[in-house]
Amino acid sequence: MTTLAPLRRSAVIDRVRHVLTRLDWLLVLGVAAISVFGLRMVDVATQDDIVGDPNFFSFRQLVYIAVGVGVMAVAMAVDLDQLGRRYWTVWGALIGAVAVVILIGTAARGSQRWIDFGVFQFQPSEIGKIAMIVVLAGLVVERRNEIRTAGFTLLAVGATLLPAVIVFLQPDLGTSLVYFAILCGVMFFAGLPWKRFAVGGGVVATLIVLVVWIMPAIGAPILRDFQMERLRSLIDPGRAPTGEGYQAQQSRIATGSGGAFGKGEDGATQTLNGVLPEHHTDFVFASQAEMFGFVGSTLLILAFGLVIWRTLRIMTRASTQFDQLVAGGIAAMLGFQVFVNIGMNVTIMPITGIPLPFMSYGGSHTLTNLIAVGILLRIHRRGVAGPLR
Repeated sequence: MTTLAPLRRSAVIDRVRHVLTRLDWLLVLGVAAISVFGLRMVDVATQDDIVGDPNFFSFRQLVYIAVGVGVMAVAMAVDLDQLGRRYWTVWGALIGAVAVVILIGTAARGSQRWIDFGVFQFQPSEIGKIAMIVVLAGLVVERRNEIRTAGFTLLAVGATLLPAVIVFLQPDLGTSLVYFAILCGVMFFAGLPWKRFAVGGGVVATLIVLVVWIMPAIGAPILRDFQMERLRSLIDPGRAPTGEGYQAQQSRIATGSGGAFGKGEDGATQTLNGVLPEHHTDFVFASQAEMFGFVGSTLLILAFGLVIWRTLRIMTRASTQFDQLVAGGIAAMLGFQVFVNIGMNVTIMPITGIPLPFMSYGGSHTLTNLIAVGILLRIHRRGVAGPLR
């Protein structure tokens, strides 16, 4: 017994050392830096949001990150290949998860996206992003010889369309758009012919004209009133200063008032006085821009660039096509969310409610993004350092 105990401890130490030496530490560093900065921003921006409890949001975000690190470690050990081979089962579970929200979900701010577990509200459509990546990657691998056929393209679009439409009906336009960004990313890295993307672009342009102009004109609008107002406020920034255009207007003011070096944590009047709505969620980028200015914003964007660069590098070194496509889907997911969120903060994109990865306050998307990082670290270990022991 006394002889075996040191051997077991030695084996555990060797295993831990083995895992640590095979991590992509630049990816870990980038994610950690953004997450810590995001936690600080949530803490500063929400000090006066809850009377008598200045740490209400920051404490919960710290818990979300801690739990997220735990699920990230679990994701590093999950055999995604098994899920990839059962991608239709994963797809069915995704459909069930996003559909059940409409039946028993908790409504807030006009949307019904969450399942209330008392201490935590879970948003299935968030973890559905990872499921969507697995489904599409598994589909491509199983039907790799059909990738250039029109039937395969229609199948992939259909597999994405149904869950995206259900999420859209919650209504959650932003997350449904992320599903299609994942589709484009996986299909691009799978080698889908360019003419299919051109046709898809034409279909999207036609749908935009139909949804934004034609259907409202004939009295059959598809988007909700607040969603239409957000699109109109993008075209006309001065529109509805007290309505849906108010968020964009205040975000633009907060971002611009930061100047080159920012107004500091104590001088950010738009954020600290509650003038900027959602200053710790959708508009956390505008909050940090007001506090840290152009320099701080540039450093944050560079940190996101580091994370996405490492994700693409992991993709190029993946040991299997399935791993490659999963990493590519994660790159598309993160890149699209960063671009759209920052774009709506600086008012070059419509407000869609897409959070800024690793920065915005919230449990479901924090867990989802850290699970994605865990998957990337597993792919890196398999692709660069050989098979797992």
